[in-house]
Amino acid sequence: MRKLYPAIEPRRSFCLDTGDGHSLYVEESGELDKGIPVVFLHGGPGAGCDVWHRQFFHPEKYRIILFDQRGAGRSTPHAELKNNTTQLLVQDMEKLREKLAIEQWVVFGGSWGSTLALAYAETYPDRCLHLILRGIFLCRHQDVHWFYQNGANRLFPDLWHDFECLVPKSEREDMVAAYYRLLTSPDEEVRLQAAVAWSAWEGKTLSLLPDSVIEASFVRAHRALSLARIECHYFLNRIFLPENALLDRSQQLARIPGTIVHGRYDVVCPADQAFSLQKRWSRAKLHIVANAGHAANEKGIVHHLVQATDAVAERLK
Repeated sequence: MRKLYPAIEPRRSFCLDTGDGHSLYVEESGELDKGIPVVFLHGGPGAGCDVWHRQFFHPEKYRIILFDQRGAGRSTPHAELKNNTTQLLVQDMEKLREKLAIEQWVVFGGSWGSTLALAYAETYPDRCLHLILRGIFLCRHQDVHWFYQNGANRLFPDLWHDFECLVPKSEREDMVAAYYRLLTSPDEEVRLQAAVAWSAWEGKTLSLLPDSVIEASFVRAHRALSLARIECHYFLNRIFLPENALLDRSQQLARIPGTIVHGRYDVVCPADQAFSLQKRWSRAKLHIVANAGHAANEKGIVHHLVQATDAVAERLK
């Protein structure tokens, strides 16, 4: 069973000015001169990167690039919704690639990170050496509806009760819209209370088995605010893409090799999304992990992701 590589420190960090009011925190680790460039795309949107995200990659083989997307993590302004769309995130990636003078890179993303990776690869397929994706999230109406309206609530009725209790009964027919009203309230206390409730629902349903460390990280105020506000903003606006856009444009992936890792018991992003994608993307290999949910740190998920980064390094060396 493969495990994460030992912890490492970043070797370089800087802020990337987007030119429209955002500043993105970027860091590089590993082998900066001759390493295979890989860009890590965090989830959410709005979750930000964690230090252990560097550990999916062999530090002597990869040039590891992590960045916090607009409004997330150490990027500023924190939890900002203005000028925050999928198309702008895709352009941020391309601007970052150009700044770092990288011709092509491996794109690694999980959950929302897989969404953004697909959107980027379908826009700039020639820039992608390989896609390594976890917990596929196609962000169709049915996918958002499953987790935030009717589906996952039937598996976790007790946790759903905590999630919906902030919303008046008259507004519960559209929980995303109801939460958007709370998360954009002029009252700071209302915003924070809603953000913690939204983030707790996600944090408590991520893993196959309860994980107190994950749950605690999701309800910390700084992360909860950006995660909840930005996720809700994107979902209310259908991620600023036409319905089913990622599958409809999947022919753009035809020349890109890919690896997909998905937990069998993923209730945040059910596995039919990974299956639907792989059916349209012949060069992608799908691994459905029998004893895992959605979280990136579950043992089976880690095993297949590290195995994938090692295999890609061997192929590209």
